[in-house]
Amino acid sequence: MYNPISNEFFDQLTVAMERKIPSTIEYYQNEEQEKKKEKQQIKVLVKTMEVIEGFEFLVLDTNEKIRLSLVVTFNGKRHRED
Repeated sequence: MYNPISNEFFDQLTVAMERKIPSTIEYYQNEEQEKKKEKQQIKVLVKTMEVIEGFEFLVLDTNEKIRLSLVVTFNGKRHRED
């Protein structure tokens, strides 16, 4: 089921991308980690956002992609419940 991100989260992501602010992201790599509550944390620059097969992703300066629906916190601000 599609859950759009909040306007506040979108604005925060946009500012981080435009100003090239190093960001700390706490997230689940996939649904299996989400079920096990195994979070990852990374500090990176967010280059852009893109939609792949109907899911929104953050594209990082490391060329990694994180699905937005699996992001728990972005720069210390919680964006979903565990």
